[in-house]
This record gives sequence, structure tokens and C-alpha cells, in this order.
Amino acid sequence: MQKMANLIYTPKDILQKEFKTKMRGYDPVEVDEFLDNVIKDYENYNKELLALKEENDRLQAKIDQLSKSQQVAARVQTEAPKSAAVTNFDILKRLSNLEREVFGKKLSDDEEAAPAPTPTSTRSSQNYSSYDDNQETRQF
Repeated sequence: MQKMANLIYTPKDILQKEFKTKMRGYDPVEVDEFLDNVIKDYENYNKELLALKEENDRLQAKIDQLSKSQQVAARVQTEAPKSAAVTNFDILKRLSNLEREVFGKKLSDDEEAAPAPTPTSTRSSQNYSSYDDNQETRQF
């Protein structure tokens, strides 16, 4: 950001400036009115400059805050999939072990209690077998 050059006159300097009168000089009333308007403009520009500096500082602070937030979000986003993948893998592995444990015991108990049905090609036997599988799954 560029800094403005140091100002030579303040509004007060302009207001208090006295000019010497010469023979064929300018009309003092007209000069005073003009300088009064210059002072008003000068003061308005100073107010606007201060307001713009404050807004610029506020916006710079917001940019810094958003940049930090974006960096944190990007870091979390790159780390999150790794941990989620490990977590999902662990869950699937545990689930597989539990199914093997539960259904493995259940199947071995059923085999001891009743002989396995003989494979036939009739449609009713196949439907009955899949029905039993569904019932076992629903129990757990």
C-alpha cells in the first residue's frame, strides 16, 4: 500500500492564512469563500481517507482470518480421508470377524442338530433354503 506524501497544509493552516493586498489584487471576499470551500473539501477527503484506511485494515484482518481458516480446513481435509479409510477398514474387518464367529458357530450347531438337506433341483427346496438363510440373518 502506498503512503501519501506528508501534507504541507492542514485545514487550520488554510483557514488562518492571510494574504497581503496589493493594488490590483484579487477580491479578498472571493478568495476567502474559495479557501473556505477548499477547507471543506480537504476535511472531507481526510475523513474519507481515514474511513478507507479503517475499512482496509478490517478487510486485511478478515483476509488473514479466512486464509488461516482455509489452511486449517485444507489440512483437516487431507488428514480426514486417511483416518476415515483406516476406520472404515477396521470396522469392516471387525464385522467380518464377528460374522465368521457368530455364523460359523450357528452353522456348525445346525449341522450337528439336523442333517444337511440333500441337494435337489426342485424349486421349492431352493426357496426353502434361501428362506432359512434369511431367517438366520434376521435373528442377528
